[in-house]
Amino acid sequence: MTTNADKELTTFILDEWKRPVPDAVLVAAKAIGERFGDCVSGVLFYGSCLRTGEIEEKILDFYVIVDSYKEAYEKRWLAVANQILPPNVFYHEIEVNGMTVRSKYAVLSRDDFAFRVRPECLNVSVWARFCQPCILLHPRDDMTKQSIAGDVAQAIKTMLGNLLELIPGATMSRDLWVEAFEQTYAAELRSERKGKGLEIYLLDQDRYDALTALAEEAMDVDPGPIPPIKQPPRTERLVPRLKWWARRWNGKFVSFLRLVKASMTFDGGIDYLAWKIKRHSGVEVEITDRMRRHPVLSGISLFWGLKRKGAFK
Repeated sequence: MTTNADKELTTFILDEWKRPVPDAVLVAAKAIGERFGDCVSGVLFYGSCLRTGEIEEKILDFYVIVDSYKEAYEKRWLAVANQILPPNVFYHEIEVNGMTVRSKYAVLSRDDFAFRVRPECLNVSVWARFCQPCILLHPRDDMTKQSIAGDVAQAIKTMLGNLLELIPGATMSRDLWVEAFEQTYAAELRSERKGKGLEIYLLDQDRYDALTALAEEAMDVDPGPIPPIKQPPRTERLVPRLKWWARRWNGKFVSFLRLVKASMTFDGGIDYLAWKIKRHSGVEVEITDRMRRHPVLSGISLFWGLKRKGAFK
């Protein structure tokens, strides 16, 4: 049942989507959406370029939301791969006013997106991303826009709700979000150093503080200025800890499989991964011609060596 608090949270997201977007981003998003014809509900812009406003010499991040994978692809194997292990990830570049705009985009169906922002979804990747700032570009219509905004609002509730299960006494917005980001980063193969959660929170502190109050009201959580005197019994704390343990194992395993799959769909993917790993962790990866010819086998053989060097958490 949709409550007034849920509507306020969704309205907050819709208001965020009114912020201006550089022409280069709009052009790239439109070109990417056109690859999938009339089955596109909209293109979600998110990630570091949105957070920082830096575009030149960066790679934009998009999620293309489609009606179904069967309609989205001409090649059946791509539809099957997207259904079995969503999302599929691709690379795109386009010239805009003399600048090469590079993008990485993932494809997810409306049904998959709606499920993967909910608390029953074990994998963190979608709800952890879309509790952060995003903007829906080129939506099909206003009804679709409202629906996707509701899903993004759900991602925020899922993020905070799962963290509050783990740390029920947490009351400060900063503590909630920083710990939530650290937990979800630990549940994927990430090349970022520890402390990324605080960095993300500080970039949009006012936003996250406002969202905390709205989300807690929508979840009917009493923020309470005074934390509980007693910690919950150990047996009550065990289940949330086991859930986060399962999320970490699921996230790392699924992230690895997605990297392998992306090497087949992402043109220049192995070079992109090497660049990203060096940018975030400082670990240098030398890419050979043989590795480009056999990206899947090379990626698997490199994985453990990179993990030992600290390229992944």
